[in-house]
Amino acid sequence: METGPIVTVLHSDRVPEADLMAAVATRATVRYTEATGLATALRGADVLFVYDFLTRAIPGAWPSADRLQWLHMGSTGVDPAMFPELRSSDVVVTNTRGLFDTAIAEYVLGQILGFAKDLPGSMRRQLRHEWEHRENERVAGSTVLIVGTGSIGRAIARLLRAAGMNIRAVGRRMRSADPDFGSVGTDLYAELPSADYVVAIAPLTPQTRNMFGAREFAAMKPHARFVNVGRGELVVTDDLVAALAAGSIAGAALDVVDPEPLPPDHPLWDLPNVSITPHNSGDFVGWRTEIVSAFAENFDNWIAGRPLQNVVDKELGYVPG
Repeated sequence: METGPIVTVLHSDRVPEADLMAAVATRATVRYTEATGLATALRGADVLFVYDFLTRAIPGAWPSADRLQWLHMGSTGVDPAMFPELRSSDVVVTNTRGLFDTAIAEYVLGQILGFAKDLPGSMRRQLRHEWEHRENERVAGSTVLIVGTGSIGRAIARLLRAAGMNIRAVGRRMRSADPDFGSVGTDLYAELPSADYVVAIAPLTPQTRNMFGAREFAAMKPHARFVNVGRGELVVTDDLVAALAAGSIAGAALDVVDPEPLPPDHPLWDLPNVSITPHNSGDFVGWRTEIVSAFAENFDNWIAGRPLQNVVDKELGYVPG
């Protein structure tokens, strides 16, 4: 018999750690479900914990959410939940903002160093047993444009600045003398020509979808590199492929792509100036445990009637500030 508030946990191939969820289960009934059973599991549920990080199942199951008060995303991005019916509802949406900041910033620094020192080229030569002396680039003094000024963007800015790089940013509001970004502009196209590296970490919203297309890549320096750790849908993929193939930009490091997963026959795989990783830039050892811990802490707030952490502005599509 189900007693107390009901928490539905949407997972894919892996159920959250039972020992951590046990703290929730002592005060609520916990229902575990995969996407196919979500509609049934949502009926009568008070809370939905989305542990299936790339799910697209929520809109289709939404008519069954007859008692839902709070939806928590186990990821930073909340775009799977930003459909009209949820936006207009009274359901509070929270996310796991802050958890992945450091890991993603380290990933970006690693990719920039890989480009500057041509580490992929060295590995290719090693596999061919070739000893070929080459010069490399310095990252100190280069200019990085960070597109997206949330907590992950700030962590990236701090780490790259510590490595001697000059930081600029693009966000919703123009400002100067920002402690992390320095100067923040609002016109992406105007900022692109000054950058040696462009890092995309903007949330996916109707305003940011396809923000990088042929026009934007043409505005970049021919030696510039593009790093995407936001969402694949920020980019018009065919335009990126064309820019890379034509040498309009010098390279790309892509942790996210559109479509995702990338089909085996997609041309991005075979471009020599592209580094592709499987959407794992933030997945440090222990990240799954910390996601559940973050939810359990917020569940404590919810049960006690305290304000929830990381409340998403449903009109903006992310946590402001």
